[in-house]
Amino acid sequence: MEREDKPMTSDKPAKQLTELIQDESELLRKITSSIETIIVGQHKLVERILVAILANGHILVEGVPGLAKTTAVKTIAGLIDARFQRIQFTPDLLPADLVGTLIYNPRDGLFTTRKGPIFANIVLADEVNRAPAKVHSALLEAMEERQVTIGDATYPLDGLFLVMATQNPIEQEGTYPLPEAQMDRFMMKISITYPSWEEERQIIRRVAPVSSSPPAAPLVHPADILRMRALVEAIYLDEKIEKYLLDIVFATRDPAGCGLERLARYIEYGASPRASIYLAVASRALAFIRGRDYVIPQDIKEIAPDILRHRIITTYEADVDGITTDRLVADLLAAIRVP
Repeated sequence: MEREDKPMTSDKPAKQLTELIQDESELLRKITSSIETIIVGQHKLVERILVAILANGHILVEGVPGLAKTTAVKTIAGLIDARFQRIQFTPDLLPADLVGTLIYNPRDGLFTTRKGPIFANIVLADEVNRAPAKVHSALLEAMEERQVTIGDATYPLDGLFLVMATQNPIEQEGTYPLPEAQMDRFMMKISITYPSWEEERQIIRRVAPVSSSPPAAPLVHPADILRMRALVEAIYLDEKIEKYLLDIVFATRDPAGCGLERLARYIEYGASPRASIYLAVASRALAFIRGRDYVIPQDIKEIAPDILRHRIITTYEADVDGITTDRLVADLLAAIRVP
Protein backbone atom coordinates (compact mmCIF):
# COMPACT_ATOMS: atom_id res chain seq x y z
CA MET A 1 0.00 0.00 0.00
CA GLU A 2 1.39 3.38 -0.97
CA ARG A 3 1.66 5.87 1.82
CA GLU A 4 -0.04 9.18 1.28
CA ASP A 5 1.04 12.56 2.63
CA LYS A 6 -0.38 12.67 6.09
CA PRO A 7 -0.80 15.27 8.81
CA MET A 8 1.25 14.60 11.90
CA THR A 9 -0.58 13.98 15.13
CA SER A 10 2.53 15.09 16.98
CA ASP A 11 4.47 18.36 16.89
CA LYS A 12 7.65 16.39 16.10
CA PRO A 13 8.84 16.21 12.48
CA ALA A 14 8.02 12.98 10.67
CA LYS A 15 11.63 11.81 10.55
CA GLN A 16 12.14 12.41 14.26
CA LEU A 17 8.93 10.56 15.14
CA THR A 18 9.97 7.59 13.00
CA GLU A 19 13.38 7.46 14.68
CA LEU A 20 11.79 7.67 18.12
CA ILE A 21 9.45 4.79 17.34
CA GLN A 22 12.29 2.68 15.97
CA ASP A 23 14.45 3.37 19.02
CA GLU A 24 11.66 2.61 21.50
CA SER A 25 10.51 -0.51 19.65
CA GLU A 26 14.08 -1.76 19.85
CA LEU A 27 13.65 -1.85 23.64
CA LEU A 28 10.62 -4.10 23.16
CA ARG A 29 12.62 -6.40 20.91
CA LYS A 30 15.20 -6.68 23.68
CA ILE A 31 12.39 -7.68 26.05
CA THR A 32 11.23 -10.32 23.57
CA SER A 33 14.78 -11.63 23.18
CA SER A 34 15.19 -11.87 26.95
CA ILE A 35 11.90 -13.77 27.25
CA GLU A 36 13.03 -16.23 24.59
CA THR A 37 15.97 -17.19 26.82
CA ILE A 38 13.44 -18.27 29.46
CA ILE A 39 10.39 -19.43 27.49
CA VAL A 40 10.45 -21.65 24.41
CA GLY A 41 7.82 -20.76 21.82
CA GLN A 42 4.63 -18.83 22.68
CA HIS A 43 5.84 -15.89 20.60
CA LYS A 44 2.29 -14.86 19.80
CA LEU A 45 1.29 -14.82 23.48
CA VAL A 46 4.28 -12.67 24.41
CA GLU A 47 3.65 -10.24 21.56
CA ARG A 48 -0.05 -9.92 22.38
CA ILE A 49 0.72 -9.19 26.04
CA LEU A 50 3.03 -6.40 24.90
CA VAL A 51 0.29 -5.11 22.57
CA ALA A 52 -2.17 -5.04 25.50
CA ILE A 53 0.34 -3.20 27.68
CA LEU A 54 1.01 -0.57 25.01
CA ALA A 55 -2.70 -0.22 24.16
CA ASN A 56 -3.78 0.03 27.81
CA GLY A 57 -6.07 -2.99 27.50
CA HIS A 58 -6.65 -6.36 29.14
CA ILE A 59 -6.18 -9.85 27.79
CA LEU A 60 -7.95 -13.21 28.24
CA VAL A 61 -5.86 -16.31 27.55
CA GLU A 62 -7.38 -19.73 26.98
CA GLY A 63 -5.21 -22.81 27.09
CA VAL A 64 -4.61 -26.05 28.95
CA PRO A 65 -2.33 -26.00 32.02
CA GLY A 66 1.42 -26.08 31.56
CA LEU A 67 1.77 -23.78 28.54
CA ALA A 68 3.86 -21.13 30.34
CA LYS A 69 1.06 -18.57 30.66
CA THR A 70 2.07 -17.60 34.19
CA THR A 71 5.78 -17.68 33.37
CA ALA A 72 5.29 -15.43 30.34
CA VAL A 73 3.38 -12.65 32.08
CA LYS A 74 5.54 -12.85 35.22
CA THR A 75 8.71 -12.60 33.14
CA ILE A 76 7.37 -9.59 31.24
CA ALA A 77 6.45 -7.91 34.53
CA GLY A 78 10.00 -8.43 35.77
CA LEU A 79 11.55 -7.08 32.58
CA ILE A 80 9.52 -3.85 32.80
CA ASP A 81 10.08 -3.53 36.56
CA ALA A 82 6.33 -3.72 37.23
CA ARG A 83 4.60 -4.90 40.40
CA PHE A 84 3.12 -8.34 39.69
CA GLN A 85 0.36 -10.18 41.54
CA ARG A 86 -1.10 -13.60 40.82
CA ILE A 87 -4.61 -14.26 42.12
CA GLN A 88 -5.97 -17.81 42.07
CA PHE A 89 -9.70 -17.55 41.45
CA THR A 90 -11.75 -20.12 43.38
CA PRO A 91 -15.48 -20.59 44.09
CA ASP A 92 -15.04 -19.30 47.65
CA LEU A 93 -13.13 -16.14 46.66
CA LEU A 94 -14.63 -12.92 48.02
CA PRO A 95 -14.40 -9.39 46.59
CA ALA A 96 -12.40 -8.37 49.66
CA ASP A 97 -9.79 -11.00 48.78
CA LEU A 98 -9.33 -9.16 45.51
CA VAL A 99 -9.65 -5.43 46.25
CA GLY A 100 -9.00 -5.28 49.99
CA THR A 101 -11.11 -4.41 53.01
CA LEU A 102 -11.49 -2.19 56.06
CA ILE A 103 -9.84 -3.45 59.24
CA TYR A 104 -11.22 -2.28 62.60
CA ASN A 105 -8.65 -1.33 65.20
CA PRO A 106 -10.27 -1.64 68.68
CA ARG A 107 -7.41 0.26 70.27
CA ASP A 108 -8.30 3.59 68.66
CA GLY A 109 -11.77 2.69 67.38
CA LEU A 110 -10.90 3.49 63.76
CA PHE A 111 -11.03 1.57 60.50
CA THR A 112 -7.91 1.31 58.36
CA THR A 113 -7.80 0.30 54.73
CA ARG A 114 -5.89 -2.80 53.74
CA LYS A 115 -5.45 -2.85 49.98
CA GLY A 116 -5.76 -6.13 48.12
CA PRO A 117 -3.62 -7.71 45.39
CA ILE A 118 -5.48 -5.84 42.64
CA PHE A 119 -3.26 -2.84 43.49
CA ALA A 120 -0.46 -3.88 41.17
CA ASN A 121 0.75 -3.04 37.67
CA ILE A 122 0.17 -6.49 36.17
CA VAL A 123 -2.40 -8.84 37.67
CA LEU A 124 -2.75 -12.49 36.66
CA ALA A 125 -6.34 -13.66 37.30
CA ASP A 126 -5.72 -17.39 37.12
CA GLU A 127 -8.76 -19.50 36.14
CA VAL A 128 -10.95 -16.41 36.27
CA ASN A 129 -14.12 -18.37 35.46
CA ARG A 130 -13.99 -20.24 38.78
CA ALA A 131 -15.05 -17.24 40.89
CA PRO A 132 -18.68 -16.14 41.40
CA ALA A 133 -20.31 -13.06 39.87
CA LYS A 134 -19.73 -10.76 42.85
CA VAL A 135 -15.95 -11.20 42.45
CA HIS A 136 -16.23 -10.52 38.72
CA SER A 137 -18.12 -7.33 39.57
CA ALA A 138 -15.23 -6.08 41.69
CA LEU A 139 -12.74 -7.05 38.98
CA LEU A 140 -14.85 -5.31 36.36
CA GLU A 141 -14.67 -1.97 38.19
CA ALA A 142 -10.89 -2.19 38.27
CA MET A 143 -10.68 -3.16 34.59
CA GLU A 144 -13.12 -0.60 33.23
CA GLU A 145 -12.90 2.33 35.63
CA ARG A 146 -9.25 1.92 36.62
CA GLN A 147 -10.26 2.40 40.24
CA VAL A 148 -11.22 0.35 43.29
CA THR A 149 -13.89 1.11 45.87
CA ILE A 150 -13.32 -0.02 49.46
CA GLY A 151 -16.03 1.08 51.86
CA ASP A 152 -16.86 4.70 51.10
CA ALA A 153 -13.49 5.52 49.54
CA THR A 154 -12.38 5.13 45.93
CA TYR A 155 -8.73 4.57 45.07
CA PRO A 156 -7.27 5.08 41.58
CA LEU A 157 -5.02 2.41 40.10
CA ASP A 158 -1.63 3.07 38.54
CA GLY A 159 -1.31 4.30 34.97
CA LEU A 160 0.23 0.94 34.03
CA PHE A 161 -2.48 -1.57 34.91
CA LEU A 162 -3.08 -4.82 33.04
CA VAL A 163 -5.30 -7.77 33.89
CA MET A 164 -4.37 -11.02 32.21
CA ALA A 165 -7.04 -13.62 32.91
CA THR A 166 -6.76 -17.31 32.08
CA GLN A 167 -9.30 -20.03 31.38
CA ASN A 168 -8.94 -23.79 31.09
CA PRO A 169 -10.94 -24.89 27.99
CA ILE A 170 -11.21 -28.57 28.92
CA GLU A 171 -12.46 -28.41 32.51
CA GLN A 172 -15.89 -26.87 33.09
CA GLU A 173 -16.87 -28.43 36.42
CA GLY A 174 -17.20 -25.79 39.14
CA THR A 175 -16.89 -22.85 36.75
CA TYR A 176 -19.03 -19.78 36.13
CA PRO A 177 -19.33 -18.67 32.49
CA LEU A 178 -18.19 -15.08 32.12
CA PRO A 179 -21.03 -12.74 31.10
CA GLU A 180 -20.80 -11.19 27.64
CA ALA A 181 -20.51 -7.69 29.14
CA GLN A 182 -17.37 -8.72 30.99
CA MET A 183 -15.91 -10.59 28.02
CA ASP A 184 -16.31 -7.41 26.00
CA ARG A 185 -14.03 -5.57 28.45
CA PHE A 186 -11.09 -7.74 27.44
CA MET A 187 -9.28 -6.20 24.51
CA MET A 188 -8.17 -9.59 23.21
CA LYS A 189 -8.83 -13.27 23.73
CA ILE A 190 -5.88 -15.50 22.86
CA SER A 191 -6.07 -19.26 22.34
CA ILE A 192 -2.74 -21.03 22.77
CA THR A 193 -1.89 -24.63 21.99
CA TYR A 194 0.79 -27.21 22.72
CA PRO A 195 4.38 -26.55 21.61
CA SER A 196 5.87 -28.37 18.64
CA TRP A 197 8.00 -31.50 19.09
CA GLU A 198 11.25 -29.58 18.70
CA GLU A 199 10.08 -26.82 21.05
CA GLU A 200 9.17 -29.36 23.71
CA ARG A 201 12.59 -30.95 23.45
CA GLN A 202 14.13 -27.53 24.11
CA ILE A 203 11.76 -27.08 27.05
CA ILE A 204 12.96 -30.38 28.57
CA ARG A 205 16.60 -29.40 28.19
CA ARG A 206 16.04 -25.92 29.60
CA VAL A 207 13.68 -26.64 32.48
CA ALA A 208 14.73 -30.13 33.60
CA PRO A 209 17.82 -29.00 35.62
CA VAL A 210 17.04 -28.74 39.33
CA SER A 211 18.79 -25.41 39.87
CA SER A 212 16.52 -22.46 39.13
CA SER A 213 17.63 -19.59 36.91
CA PRO A 214 17.93 -16.10 38.44
CA PRO A 215 15.18 -13.65 37.47
CA ALA A 216 15.90 -11.44 34.48
CA ALA A 217 17.04 -7.89 35.26
CA PRO A 218 14.60 -5.09 34.33
CA LEU A 219 15.19 -3.53 30.91
CA VAL A 220 12.58 -0.76 31.12
CA HIS A 221 10.35 0.80 33.75
CA PRO A 222 6.63 1.67 33.95
CA ALA A 223 7.41 5.30 33.09
CA ASP A 224 9.02 4.07 29.86
CA ILE A 225 5.84 2.18 28.95
CA LEU A 226 3.74 5.31 29.50
CA ARG A 227 6.12 7.24 27.24
CA MET A 228 5.77 4.55 24.56
CA ARG A 229 1.98 4.81 24.74
CA ALA A 230 2.22 8.45 23.70
CA LEU A 231 4.16 7.37 20.61
CA VAL A 232 1.60 4.65 19.87
CA GLU A 233 -1.12 7.31 19.79
CA ALA A 234 0.91 9.25 17.20
CA ILE A 235 1.08 6.32 14.75
CA TYR A 236 -0.73 7.12 11.52
CA LEU A 237 -3.99 5.33 10.67
CA ASP A 238 -4.99 6.08 7.10
CA GLU A 239 -8.65 6.65 6.26
CA LYS A 240 -8.58 3.61 3.97
CA ILE A 241 -7.32 1.45 6.84
CA GLU A 242 -9.97 2.96 9.10
CA LYS A 243 -12.68 2.07 6.57
CA TYR A 244 -11.24 -1.44 6.28
CA LEU A 245 -11.45 -2.16 10.00
CA LEU A 246 -14.96 -0.71 10.19
CA ASP A 247 -16.03 -2.92 7.27
CA ILE A 248 -14.77 -5.94 9.21
CA VAL A 249 -16.67 -5.04 12.37
CA PHE A 250 -19.89 -4.16 10.54
CA ALA A 251 -19.70 -7.44 8.62
CA THR A 252 -20.01 -9.29 11.95
CA ARG A 253 -23.29 -7.46 12.63
CA ASP A 254 -24.85 -7.70 9.19
CA PRO A 255 -23.13 -10.35 7.07
CA ALA A 256 -25.95 -10.38 4.52
CA GLY A 257 -25.66 -6.63 3.98
CA CYS A 258 -21.98 -7.12 3.17
CA GLY A 259 -22.66 -9.85 0.61
CA LEU A 260 -21.98 -12.72 3.04
CA GLU A 261 -25.48 -14.25 3.19
CA ARG A 262 -24.10 -17.73 3.88
CA LEU A 263 -22.69 -16.56 7.23
CA ALA A 264 -25.80 -14.69 8.41
CA ARG A 265 -27.45 -17.82 9.84
CA TYR A 266 -24.42 -18.51 12.01
CA ILE A 267 -24.11 -15.10 13.72
CA GLU A 268 -26.67 -14.07 16.33
CA TYR A 269 -24.90 -10.93 17.57
CA GLY A 270 -21.91 -9.15 16.09
CA ALA A 271 -19.05 -7.25 17.68
CA SER A 272 -19.67 -4.14 19.77
CA PRO A 273 -18.15 -0.69 19.09
CA ARG A 274 -15.34 -1.65 21.47
CA ALA A 275 -14.14 -3.96 18.72
CA SER A 276 -13.63 -0.99 16.38
CA ILE A 277 -11.86 0.99 19.09
CA TYR A 278 -9.60 -1.89 20.07
CA LEU A 279 -8.81 -2.77 16.44
CA ALA A 280 -7.59 0.78 15.87
CA VAL A 281 -5.57 0.94 19.10
CA ALA A 282 -4.14 -2.59 18.95
CA SER A 283 -3.12 -2.26 15.29
CA ARG A 284 -1.21 0.91 16.19
CA ALA A 285 0.52 -0.95 19.04
CA LEU A 286 1.39 -3.82 16.72
CA ALA A 287 2.82 -1.38 14.16
CA PHE A 288 4.88 0.20 16.97
CA ILE A 289 6.30 -3.18 17.97
CA ARG A 290 7.25 -3.76 14.34
CA GLY A 291 9.05 -0.39 14.28
CA ARG A 292 6.64 1.42 11.93
CA ASP A 293 4.97 4.81 12.35
CA TYR A 294 1.94 3.79 10.27
CA VAL A 295 -0.58 0.93 10.21
CA ILE A 296 -0.82 -1.44 7.24
CA PRO A 297 -3.72 -3.80 6.36
CA GLN A 298 -1.70 -6.80 7.53
CA ASP A 299 -1.70 -5.37 11.07
CA ILE A 300 -5.51 -5.35 11.02
CA LYS A 301 -5.75 -8.86 9.57
CA GLU A 302 -3.27 -10.21 12.10
CA ILE A 303 -4.87 -8.72 15.21
CA ALA A 304 -8.55 -8.99 14.17
CA PRO A 305 -9.10 -12.64 15.22
CA ASP A 306 -7.92 -11.86 18.76
CA ILE A 307 -10.16 -8.79 18.97
CA LEU A 308 -13.27 -10.46 17.52
CA ARG A 309 -12.98 -14.04 18.81
CA HIS A 310 -14.95 -13.42 22.01
CA ARG A 311 -17.27 -10.73 20.66
CA ILE A 312 -19.21 -12.73 18.08
CA ILE A 313 -22.11 -14.71 19.51
CA THR A 314 -22.96 -17.67 17.33
CA THR A 315 -26.37 -19.26 16.77
CA TYR A 316 -27.49 -22.75 17.66
CA GLU A 317 -27.17 -23.67 14.01
CA ALA A 318 -23.47 -22.76 14.12
CA ASP A 319 -22.99 -25.10 17.08
CA VAL A 320 -24.75 -27.90 15.23
CA ASP A 321 -22.65 -27.39 12.10
CA GLY A 322 -19.44 -27.06 14.10
CA ILE A 323 -18.80 -23.48 12.95
CA THR A 324 -16.53 -21.64 15.41
CA THR A 325 -16.00 -17.92 15.78
CA ASP A 326 -12.45 -18.36 14.49
CA ARG A 327 -13.85 -19.92 11.32
CA LEU A 328 -16.34 -17.05 10.92
CA VAL A 329 -13.67 -14.39 11.40
CA ALA A 330 -11.40 -16.12 8.89
CA ASP A 331 -14.23 -16.18 6.32
CA LEU A 332 -15.00 -12.50 6.95
CA LEU A 333 -11.39 -11.47 6.53
CA ALA A 334 -11.09 -13.50 3.34
CA ALA A 335 -14.21 -11.91 1.85
CA ILE A 336 -13.68 -8.24 2.72
CA ARG A 337 -11.63 -6.28 0.23
CA VAL A 338 -8.21 -5.19 1.46
CA PRO A 339 -7.27 -1.57 0.60
